[in-house]
Amino acid sequence: MTGREIREALEGAGVLPSKQLGQSFLIDPNMARWIVSQLDAGPDDAVVEVGPGTGALTEHLVGHVRRLILIEFDERLAVYLRERFRNFSGVEVHHADGARFDPRSLFKHRPLKFLGNLPYSSGGAILKNMLGRPNPFERAVVMLQKEVIDRLAATCESDAYGILSLRVQVDWQVEPLRTVPPDAFHPRPTIDSAVAVLRPRVDAAAFDARLFDELIRRGFSQRRKQLKKQLPPQPLWGAVAERLGLALTTRAEELSLAQWIELTRAYDPHPLKDCPQRDEELFDVVDEADQVIRQASRAEVHRQGLRHRAVHVLVFNKRGEVLLQQRSALKDVHPGLWDSSVSGHLDAGEDYPEAAVRELAEEMGISGAEVTEAARLTACEETGWEYVRAYQALHDGRVEYPCAEIRTVLWLPPAEVDAWLAAKPDDFASGFRACWAALRTHWESHAGAHAPQGG
Repeated sequence: MTGREIREALEGAGVLPSKQLGQSFLIDPNMARWIVSQLDAGPDDAVVEVGPGTGALTEHLVGHVRRLILIEFDERLAVYLRERFRNFSGVEVHHADGARFDPRSLFKHRPLKFLGNLPYSSGGAILKNMLGRPNPFERAVVMLQKEVIDRLAATCESDAYGILSLRVQVDWQVEPLRTVPPDAFHPRPTIDSAVAVLRPRVDAAAFDARLFDELIRRGFSQRRKQLKKQLPPQPLWGAVAERLGLALTTRAEELSLAQWIELTRAYDPHPLKDCPQRDEELFDVVDEADQVIRQASRAEVHRQGLRHRAVHVLVFNKRGEVLLQQRSALKDVHPGLWDSSVSGHLDAGEDYPEAAVRELAEEMGISGAEVTEAARLTACEETGWEYVRAYQALHDGRVEYPCAEIRTVLWLPPAEVDAWLAAKPDDFASGFRACWAALRTHWESHAGAHAPQGG
C-alpha cells in the first residue's frame, strides 16, 4: 500500500491516528515488503501479526502462508481488515489488545511465526505477553522505536541493558536489522524506529525462569547499588560470589545473561534442580500380567526395553483447565516435548497410588490433593513399555517444579489440548498421547465422569 492508499483507508474507516494509542502507520511499500521478507514465512507456516493497522505488511503475506491471524486493537480497523480480506481463506481477524490476547489458543497452529509493527505505547507489554515463556513461535520480526530495539539487544555494561534485555534474551537471540526513519510513517513520529529479528535460544541451560525474573527485578530495582544489597539473604552472597567468580561489589548491570542464569541456579533451593534423571534408580521389571519378576536399573530398563511401571497424573484447576509440562531438554526420553502434569516411574517395591502422590510432590510441589484413578494402560511401544495408571487431581495453587526435569508449564482448556493434539501430535510425548486418549474414553464411557472441576 502506498501512503496515499493508507491515508484513504484510514479516512474510509473513520480513523484519526491516535498519539495516545501510539498509532503510526507504515507508508513505505518497499520497507513493508522488506520487513515481511525477514520473517522467512513459507506456505506451511502460520503467522500472527499484531497491530496490522490497514494491512500494509499483511498484504505481502496473504495467499503465501497457511494461516494468518491478525490481532488489531482498534475496532474500526478490525472491521476494515475483515472487509478487505474477506475473500481470502485462512485469514482471521481478532479485535483484541495484543498485550492481553490469550496466546494459549495459538499452539495448535504451529509452525507459527510472529510479526508486529508494534505501537510505541504498549510494545513491551505485547512482547511480554506474546513472546514470553511458554510461547508457540519459532521466529519473530518486530518493529519498535529504535531505543527499545537497542534495549532488547543490549549486553551488560551498556546503558540500555536492563530487565527488558534479559527478559527477552533469556528465550530469544535478538538481531537488530535496520533503522527505519520517521518519514516512512504516517503520522510522522519524532524518533527513529528499528526492525529486529528474534530467533529462539536453543542452549539447554536448565534454570527456574520465575526465579530468574524475580532476581533480575531485585537486581535492577536500583541498578547502581551492589547486588549483595538487593538479593535474598540465603544463600550468603559471599559464598555465591566466590562460587561464580564475582567481585563482592558486583552490580546488576555488570552480569551477562549467562551469569544471571548461573546466579539463578545458585539461589534455586529445589533439591532436584541438577537431576533430570538418575540412571541408577531401581525399577521393578514386570511380565505381561504386570507381575514383578525382578529389579533393574533405569538405564538397563530403558536400554533393553523391559516392561516396567509408571504413573501419569493430570492436574485440573477449578476452571477445568489441565496443567501440561514441557519436558526439559536434559531429559533422556522425549526432551522438549509436552507431557502430562506429572509422570514418573514406580520405584522398586512401590505401588501405583503411592507413586502418584510422590510424583505430584516431587515434580509440582503439590501435596494434599485428592488423586483419583481414571485409566489403566497396558505396556506397549507407545507407552515406552510401561504399564501406566493415569490419575486425575484438582489443584488451584502455585506449582513448584525442578528446572532440570521441566522447562515450563501451561494450563490449557481440554478442547485446546484436543485441537493441538490433532494438529501437531509430535509436539507431545507418546505416553501423554496414550493417557489423554484413555482419559477421553473414560469421560465418555462413564456416566457423569468428566475432567474434575471445582467451585
